[in-house]
Amino acid sequence: MKAAVIVSPGSNCDRDARVALRRSTGEEPVMHWHRDPELPKVGLIVIPGGFSYGDYLRAGAMAAHSPVMREVAARANSGVPVLGICNGFQILVECRLLPGVLMRNAGLRFVCRDVFLRVEATDTVFTSHYEHGQTVRIPVAHNEGNYHAPEAVLDELEDENRVAFRYCAPAGGSDAGANPNGSARNIAGILNRGRNVLGLMPHPERLADPLLGGCDGRPMFDALADMLARAA
Repeated sequence: MKAAVIVSPGSNCDRDARVALRRSTGEEPVMHWHRDPELPKVGLIVIPGGFSYGDYLRAGAMAAHSPVMREVAARANSGVPVLGICNGFQILVECRLLPGVLMRNAGLRFVCRDVFLRVEATDTVFTSHYEHGQTVRIPVAHNEGNYHAPEAVLDELEDENRVAFRYCAPAGGSDAGANPNGSARNIAGILNRGRNVLGLMPHPERLADPLLGGCDGRPMFDALADMLARAA
């Protein structure tokens, strides 16, 4: 089974996602233009980072209404894995495949640097190659990564083990200084109830090759490659 990367005007991480997927799967993913509602049959959909539609209105708000997104939502609801990275996370929230909102960073500045994440959930097709509690270093690059939701929703995410990644200190401990954007409960990535949709603000595709300075993002793509191979 192949993967598809959704390409929108303003996407700037679609090629990075393509390279990471190709490196792990050995196959070229489908680069699918957002205006085309006829999404081919694929085993994985990736909504990459960038600034779809220039982030007008709200980040991800316009792209959430792109013609292909109805089909993406339908596939997600049928169980197809969907990975949304940074702007992709914002799009998944805007189209209600994931709960909550992503607001301006608490410091009201664009943040672009490496951060540390603690892996909180490993029972997913995205995270099965990580260890529970493992600390990984992944870059962030966003202006609206401040995740918030009502306390009841946050409690539900915690109770159902749907917080996939949390910002942390290098040794794995939680502290306010490790949080780059003010996100509630240091949340960096969340899952839907079906555990087949993951949205995360950090960019695993930007640290998936030694030439990029590290490989902490590669286990995610290797896990997805295993999933696609089993589905073939």
